[in-house]
Amino acid sequence: MNKKETENRQIRENGKMEINVIRSSRRKHLAISVEAGGLVTVRAPYGISRERINKVVAGNMDWIEKHLQKAEKAARERAAVPKLTLQELNALGDQAVSYIPARVRKYAREMGVSYGRITIRCQKTRWGSCSAKGNLNFNCLLMLAPPEVIDYVVVHELSHRKYMNHSREFWAEVEKTMPDYRRPKRWLKEHGGELMARWH
Repeated sequence: MNKKETENRQIRENGKMEINVIRSSRRKHLAISVEAGGLVTVRAPYGISRERINKVVAGNMDWIEKHLQKAEKAARERAAVPKLTLQELNALGDQAVSYIPARVRKYAREMGVSYGRITIRCQKTRWGSCSAKGNLNFNCLLMLAPPEVIDYVVVHELSHRKYMNHSREFWAEVEKTMPDYRRPKRWLKEHGGELMARWH
């Protein structure tokens, strides 16, 4: 069992910065990331002292500041994106209800997997999900993305019917059905924030 523990702390280095520390029993090395919204997260194994964490963070302040600036720029760009009206969101939902289940049926047959209920929602954090019971959820904002991106999300979620994780075997399953999956995956990483920013 992978035990995790989260602690919020503040360190001083060129001013005050809040650092989110997540400790994990499985982690062997310390890692720093700047996540959406400019949150600085340190993932560390148990046993590493706070002093050690502070020292590593202080030694990487240039890198952290650079990525914080990128996050702030991305946030400003998302704020400037035109928002969808309720009528437009409803239209996207109608399109998704007509389009996505057909893609699910197609790929489920190809992959030899079953699934349960399909739900279409507007979400700000997820493009899709697959429950342990095989129920699938998709974001209606996917209808703003290229067709190959929609197919990638469908294949991704259906692959969870075989592997409920993101292991090497899971990605091999995705690649078996969609050999060029890295391209739509990259598109979603680069442009997905812009699409989600269009929802209030």
